[in-house]
Amino acid sequence: MARVVVIGAGLGGLPAAYELRHRLPRHHQVTLISNQPKFTFVPSLPWVGLGLRSLSRIQLELAKIVPQHGIELILEAVTAIDPQAKQITLQDRTLDYDYVVIATGPELALDTLPGLGPEGGYTQSVCNPHHALLAHEAWERFLQDPGPMVVGATAGASCFGPAYEFAMLANHALRQKGLRDQVPITFVTSEPYAGHLGIGGMANSRWLIRAMMADRHVDVMDNVAISQIEPDMIHLADGRSLPFKYAMILPPFRGPRFLREAPGLTDAKGFIPVLPTYRHPEFDSVYSVGVITQLKPIEATPIPIGVPKVGQMTEEMVMAAAHNIALDLGVISGQPIKPTLQAICFADFGDSGALFLADPLLPDAAGHRRRAFTTKGIWVSWMKTAFEKYFMNKMRVGWTMPWFERAGLWAIGLPLVEPMAPSPEPIQAKG
Repeated sequence: MARVVVIGAGLGGLPAAYELRHRLPRHHQVTLISNQPKFTFVPSLPWVGLGLRSLSRIQLELAKIVPQHGIELILEAVTAIDPQAKQITLQDRTLDYDYVVIATGPELALDTLPGLGPEGGYTQSVCNPHHALLAHEAWERFLQDPGPMVVGATAGASCFGPAYEFAMLANHALRQKGLRDQVPITFVTSEPYAGHLGIGGMANSRWLIRAMMADRHVDVMDNVAISQIEPDMIHLADGRSLPFKYAMILPPFRGPRFLREAPGLTDAKGFIPVLPTYRHPEFDSVYSVGVITQLKPIEATPIPIGVPKVGQMTEEMVMAAAHNIALDLGVISGQPIKPTLQAICFADFGDSGALFLADPLLPDAAGHRRRAFTTKGIWVSWMKTAFEKYFMNKMRVGWTMPWFERAGLWAIGLPLVEPMAPSPEPIQAKG
């Protein structure tokens, strides 16, 4: 019997536990560890921050859904991991494992910028449920006394989509309340240009995003770094300052402390390096999926930024990691597989929306992809709402990527995973 442990129960961890349970016979144990009692559909948090969605609608009680699928659930925080000894330390005990899938998601590096963040700072965030609720409370106060609004992302940020959504949704909500003329909105981003999204070369995204923001009278300041935040003023590294009464600024990410403190496990920021199989290059028993994986930018930008790992990519990583663990355990036969890292992203702007497709996410060294386009329309907003309901239902019933979803994506040229070429036979030494 093997014990396979998944750390984290978010968009990567909960699907990983389900996929492993589907792949492995019941005599192999699958354990899910979470420091939170609820699963949260994180892509909907911008709606929560603006009061457009209740948090309860996008959360599920793990204790009600996980054990019924034959998965052991441990609701505790991990304090340490020893990949050499294959041990995980919890608050009052230690677990041994044969394989571990690390899917913790990121830690918010709010301390990298003075004044950043809702706790100990002056800006809001929608990167986790608690911060989304604080953002909503601040939003309700702001509506009673409106003024300048700043939305954006700091240097080192990697997930820019929620910032675009928040700015556009705020514009729409303010118009509906008759307050838009009292609220100048400025979008500030460390991307080299608006619509870069941390990946670059996204065909028409640069012009489409610019045009959509101009139509909504959202001022754009791109390729800028925030140097300091005061209670009512954001200072930029180039000397300019922006007054605000409400600011939602996305922070940089890093790995949780217990990962950063494990010798040889992560890079300097706490992200986990992986092979194409999503196995760690040094520790054969360690796999990683989701935001916590290391994914290096293909290009240097004037202001350092990270690479996003969107939900579809995370599901691809989950499928690959579970398959390769099953292969290693001898449960299945065949070749290892790897994720294709193709990405589809829906962004709701209230009165419209934008769909981004990058195939693959990162271009090759010459800057080329097989496909890359951005399109817009109110139908995108409808699709995001429909996908939220679909994904929540998948998590309720224990699906990761059912056959009909895989078939539909394959039919439009998005196969999600692909087999790796067989390893060449070793060259025999001549005597």
